[in-house]
Amino acid sequence: MAKKILIDCDPGIDDALALGLAHGSPELDVVGVTTVGGNVELAHTTDNALRLRDFYGMDAPVARGAGRPLVREPRTAGEVHGNSGLGGAVLPEPKSALSEQHAVDFIIDTLAASPGEISLTAVGPLTNIALALRKEPRLTEWVKEFVIMGGSYTRGNTNPAAEFNIVADPEAAAVVFNAPWRTVMIGLDLTHQARATADVRSGFADLGRLDAELLTPCLDFYGSHVSYQEEGPAIHDACAVAYVIDPGLFEAVPARVDVETQGRFTSGMTVTDFAAPADRHNAIVPTALDTERFWKLVTDAYRNVAAGLPD
Repeated sequence: MAKKILIDCDPGIDDALALGLAHGSPELDVVGVTTVGGNVELAHTTDNALRLRDFYGMDAPVARGAGRPLVREPRTAGEVHGNSGLGGAVLPEPKSALSEQHAVDFIIDTLAASPGEISLTAVGPLTNIALALRKEPRLTEWVKEFVIMGGSYTRGNTNPAAEFNIVADPEAAAVVFNAPWRTVMIGLDLTHQARATADVRSGFADLGRLDAELLTPCLDFYGSHVSYQEEGPAIHDACAVAYVIDPGLFEAVPARVDVETQGRFTSGMTVTDFAAPADRHNAIVPTALDTERFWKLVTDAYRNVAAGLPD
């Protein structure tokens, strides 16, 4: 039986690639997609989620969520993802409708209806998740697992200490990490191992419209606007979806993670203590990726997507 996954996201190039991985993986059943402001403004992330759903041929509901952080001014990453959020890709206008529910209520109701069955996977700022926890604390009991793409234990990509999804709403991240569940934190130290190199991308060459209309224009734009261009861009968010599909791709370590909300230079830092006593652990932190198996998983999923694209 396929594993149910609910994806909270801010599409975003790597979000688009993560949604494709989820849709093309027979191991997963995508029960919903919720959107949050992040890589670009909420209007764009929601529009992109709808466009991607139609392009891929997904049937999962899309629900719009929070457009700004809990207490801070919004910040975006349009310089990395393009003004629209999908780099050089231009997908058709969406034809399918948006859910009438707010993302927070959609998350709560969906998990409540299937307790213990759904992997909640957040690959954008954690605002929706924090709001859902505040409204319904039993969320932590209802999830099968909670996986994020965010944070790091050695580096930042927005300031020297912090990763974008966390620094975009540190207060929300603090709420999430302090909740009584164990967060799987897939951060930059892991995702930088998942680079779309020239060799990897050669495996997409026969994917027809999927490559021509989405993968190539997204990755070309992404690769020209991030560091380590010679190594290829890291497709961060797909790593979180891959963890849900097959945790065996990862080496992981339990740890205590706290989010810095006050630091002048370190706001948004995920302070990770691998030496914390076991009774203080609140996270599982993947540290190493089997890159060969990861890219086979991704490429196989994209072949499934390419074969089933709607006309």
